[in-house]
Amino acid sequence: MFEGPRYLAAFGPKRVPHCFTDVLILGGGLAGLRAALAVDPRLAVTVVTKDDLQGSSSQWAQGGIAGVVDPEDRFDNHVADTITAGCGLCHEAVVDSVIREAPGRIAELIAWGTKFDERDGALELGREGGHSHHRIVHALGDATGREVMRAVIERARTLENLEFWPDTFTIDLITFEGICRGALVWNKAHGKTLVWARRTILATGGAGQIYRESTNPEGASGDGMALAWRAGAALRDMEFMQFHPTVLYIAGGARSLITEAVRGAGAYLVDRDGRRFMPDFDPRAELAPRDVVSRAINVVMHRTHHSNVYLDLSHLDPAMVHRRFPGMAQICAKFGLDLARDRIPVRPGAHYMIGGVTVDGEGRTSLPGLFAAGEVTSSGLHGANRLASNSLLEGLVYGGRAGQAASAEVLAEPDVNAFHVPLLTNPKVGEANGSLDLGDIRNSLRSLMWRHVGVERSGAALAEALDTVEGWCRYVLPQQFSDPQGWQLQNMLEVARLMIKAALARCETRGVHLRSDSLETSDQWRIHIGWRRGEPEPLREPLVGRPVGSPAVAGARAAVTRMVK
Repeated sequence: MFEGPRYLAAFGPKRVPHCFTDVLILGGGLAGLRAALAVDPRLAVTVVTKDDLQGSSSQWAQGGIAGVVDPEDRFDNHVADTITAGCGLCHEAVVDSVIREAPGRIAELIAWGTKFDERDGALELGREGGHSHHRIVHALGDATGREVMRAVIERARTLENLEFWPDTFTIDLITFEGICRGALVWNKAHGKTLVWARRTILATGGAGQIYRESTNPEGASGDGMALAWRAGAALRDMEFMQFHPTVLYIAGGARSLITEAVRGAGAYLVDRDGRRFMPDFDPRAELAPRDVVSRAINVVMHRTHHSNVYLDLSHLDPAMVHRRFPGMAQICAKFGLDLARDRIPVRPGAHYMIGGVTVDGEGRTSLPGLFAAGEVTSSGLHGANRLASNSLLEGLVYGGRAGQAASAEVLAEPDVNAFHVPLLTNPKVGEANGSLDLGDIRNSLRSLMWRHVGVERSGAALAEALDTVEGWCRYVLPQQFSDPQGWQLQNMLEVARLMIKAALARCETRGVHLRSDSLETSDQWRIHIGWRRGEPEPLREPLVGRPVGSPAVAGARAAVTRMVK
């Protein structure tokens, strides 16, 4: 495999401006800002964001935050639901610790000014696929992320030790003697800048834009995973991309997510003939976990030779539908559809990257000096399939932990004001190939990933995809581009290649990873598949605890078998 260069751009200590900070945070979504809020106020914090603070995936979150706040609910219920959805790959200690922090994190957001939806003076709790109880706190009906981020951004702006660098692209993490020392960044105003940091926290989000059909914003291109990979940090579970079952599918329209809470409120999924089909696939019907529902929709689309299925809410109270889902109703209305009365065309789309940079319980990566939090990571919480509304929760919990742990390490150093700045350089290798149509390569990559590494995969299709991507890597990765369009494409290629290799390596079906040529789920594959630059073979990390024959995994396996039949 052609690995490509260690650094994407040329730089030298006498030709690039320098900046110094105690804690550098890459990413301004919920995980990144929660990390910033947790850093000791005596330390300088710099938050670098590719877009502005409104451009993160956190802003787009519709459903809400899962947490045990109802007296009728129990921590053990939420833990069990998460482990069941994770199909045997969750780390139970991680799940338990995160779920137990949820009520405190929700209360914290309320104290910071988040206005969650209420009914009769109490939090209104929704229910989504895979949850046994109503436990989803939400805001503005179906715009939870926007309200949560509003409150967190306002809180972060009050911190005197915090500086924001918006519209700034991170090209690479800087390492010296096996330690992360900061990052090389770029913006239009200053060009390249070396930002030296005692500790760096990666919170750059996911990789949904690697797929043609995606719920993710434009910036979700896997940059953080590629940064960590080139710097030598360990990654794992790269085969596990979660596909959201219900993405609005209208020609000419953006692929808007239709929140899981719509099905939680009682919506049906029907085929082109108006026939409800989910009870045929799983006893939980529309409230089955996302992997089960996405597979079922895929089967029905093939069976009916139709490009989508439909959400039907016509049997529900129209006033409730418009009150609870105002954002989605407004989007549908732009295309002449009434969410409460019309059948809404939907199909799966790439939604949430479960794999990523390997972290411990405090967000430490395998690379000293580097922490990570949120969707860019593999923490052990989600296993092989993420339970709905556990993502914002993970960002809150791990963002806080990473911020605290990073600042504690800085304050423990003998001289808190001393920076070690090595004379690193990366020479220029020549002019970039100006004849390359980067947009065409990007579109071709996204289409290839959707066809061959989507909801359903096979060994033959994956091998073909890998061969194609390897070819693109050979002539794209060696180039030294001068702007984010080129660097982002290089990151997408590196991450896509890891995803394909991981999907090829896991010769079974588990969670969101469906191998049509390996439908069984086996104990021998109850492992994490890890990756590190320079290692010729994947790293296999066995898990201990709940066996594959447990009701959780047996139920998921039975659902797959029913679909294929």
